[in-house]
Amino acid sequence: MTLTAQEIRKHVMDYLEATECSIIEASPLHVTVKLSPRADRMLTDRPYYWGFVERTGVDPETLSFTFVFEPEKYDNLAAAAQAAPPSRPLRPGNPASAAGLPAGAGAAGMEAAADPGGTTAGGPPTAPPGVSADPQDSILARFFGVVPALPRIGPGMIRREDIIYGSKRLRQIWAAARDEGKCLQLFEDPGIRQRMTLFSAAYEPWLAVCYKVEMSCDLKREELHFIGVSLTTGRIIPDFEAKLASRELTPRLPENIHIQPYELTVADGADRLEGYLTSKLALMDYDWAEEARERLRLELGIVDIYYEELLKEQDEEKRLAIEEQYNRRRKETAWQYEPQIAVSAVTYGLFHLRST
Repeated sequence: MTLTAQEIRKHVMDYLEATECSIIEASPLHVTVKLSPRADRMLTDRPYYWGFVERTGVDPETLSFTFVFEPEKYDNLAAAAQAAPPSRPLRPGNPASAAGLPAGAGAAGMEAAADPGGTTAGGPPTAPPGVSADPQDSILARFFGVVPALPRIGPGMIRREDIIYGSKRLRQIWAAARDEGKCLQLFEDPGIRQRMTLFSAAYEPWLAVCYKVEMSCDLKREELHFIGVSLTTGRIIPDFEAKLASRELTPRLPENIHIQPYELTVADGADRLEGYLTSKLALMDYDWAEEARERLRLELGIVDIYYEELLKEQDEEKRLAIEEQYNRRRKETAWQYEPQIAVSAVTYGLFHLRST
């Protein structure tokens, strides 16, 4: 399984928008973003800095990144933009401008544009108009000598990272999304018309759980079951994602609505969902498990035949070592071929939807 660059970009952009990050620049090939405090905590691995912020109460300085989704295309466009004559403005149809790169510069120019002091791509800092660019002409240089410029580090630096399938940063973003999005409470957006009406709309509470069912032996198969139960009527919907697909959801309680009283507690609803899923799994075809057990018997038979003569070793010390190896090999074979079913909850939450 793999994802296209467009799908990866959508996942990353959804996470950045959900965590309220500031988008500085975006194109189909990249996005330059200043992380929000919430995203910075999850992605930058700076526990000491955030501990300092919490102790002192200072305003946090979050980091900025340029996430590139198609590195090869991005580098080619950046090189073409950097090689263009600086006096010639880029035409609207220029590929570099279409990719969202700054005019007259590539990836380096993007970082230069983020520096208010004015740095040119691949060159030293430039002086403001009317000020000499020679460091020896400054007053401090006449008294203390020329001091080399400090490197750009810290929050002012925009670091580039390539986000492709399998990259560490993408796995980190997915892990952060799973941790923060595991438990939800969402409301259906009633729209502007409902806010202006006299009577409030009735909302029905639903408990929904997305279960992951893993069926494994020497092969593996995974299934997702998104099931919802009404905490008012007890009705169960097996494909709850279809019920949510056409609705706009918000984490904030809308105006002019009321929640219907619960007839089931959340614990009772969870028990009903587990019972429904258990009964559904009981009706599945388990020929694959019988075939896996047959392969397990064959593999254990091969292991027994191999160690049969070795276990007749006369030397007690060698025989004990062989027995230990034999038992370990049988356990490894059983672990590999024994059919198993594991069920876990990926996401769960309360969904308050307009009653129909």
